[in-house]
Amino acid sequence: MRLNFIQESTSSTVDTLTQSYSGKWEGTESIEQSSAFIQLMASNDLIFVVLGVSLIIWFVLLFYLIKVDRNVSKLEESFKEKENEA
Repeated sequence: MRLNFIQESTSSTVDTLTQSYSGKWEGTESIEQSSAFIQLMASNDLIFVVLGVSLIIWFVLLFYLIKVDRNVSKLEESFKEKENEA
């Protein structure tokens, strides 16, 4: 009896998730009346939007790492100069 309750609750959870993440945008009456961002998301496949956002994040991280590396290199050079002077 306990096992049946667990199975019923998980199947109802899956159903609510499926309904929640269906393909339509809720909160707007039609796509034409929505904002430009929602129109962009609805017109393209969402995988390309996710890909674009992830690429932006990776490029920002790469830029940040290069910037930090340059700053660390400058600090190392200044320490070496001070060491050579002493």
